[in-house]
Amino acid sequence: MARHGGRGWYGRVIAAAVGVTAVAAATSVWTAQAGPVDEQAGASAHPSAPRTVPVSIAHASDKGPHGVNITIDDGPDPVWTPQVLQVLKENGVKATFCMVGTQAQAHPDLVKAVVAAGHRLCDHTVSHDTTMDKKAESYQSQQILDAADMITKASGGVRPQYYRAPGGAFTPYSRNLAAKQGMRPLGWNVDTKDFERPGTEAIVATVRSEVANGPTILFHDAGGDRSQTVAALRECLPWLKQQGYSFGFPVR
Repeated sequence: MARHGGRGWYGRVIAAAVGVTAVAAATSVWTAQAGPVDEQAGASAHPSAPRTVPVSIAHASDKGPHGVNITIDDGPDPVWTPQVLQVLKENGVKATFCMVGTQAQAHPDLVKAVVAAGHRLCDHTVSHDTTMDKKAESYQSQQILDAADMITKASGGVRPQYYRAPGGAFTPYSRNLAAKQGMRPLGWNVDTKDFERPGTEAIVATVRSEVANGPTILFHDAGGDRSQTVAALRECLPWLKQQGYSFGFPVR
């Protein structure tokens, strides 16, 4: 998600993360989503991925030049994630959910629901620190690897396939670390700015005017009232279909 200031919700998440990091580090599970059977078993903390993905930040869609990727950040949230899932289901759309580790740990039922519906998981760090690129490598490692473990455990063994730095705060180190764990760094092309609650019409207008800039569209399902996001998705998904777009996942 894009960088924004004054996010009290994230301050509380960061405080909570201090108390859960040690727990997450001790409860690590590694499984490749939709991978071979021998990759579906649990393993020790932070094991290597079965294959290294590119370190470059992905923007393209696996559906090709007329595909779009719906990405949902910051959840899961018990109020808004189920509503987002319902809209996606009604439109037959699969999305990529970029989850905050503490949120996944708090709501494992929602993480499992996301996976069961055929969506993909993305590591969005433990505490959503948008200044990660200014922090020590040891801190970046803890934020990325612990979040991956928390999300994997909450999902019942399905590991994130992507890593999205909060606010786009990637570093060469964090991209390489994520890629070695099988998580492709994930960017975006269209920032709907739904986090700022500009109104449903404004969110929809942003998608319509900017989707030509690239296929990966950024929405949010946590961090506050996301009713405008839900309403905007109800309008945007059918419109994108009418324009001839197909829905896919970011390339890996």
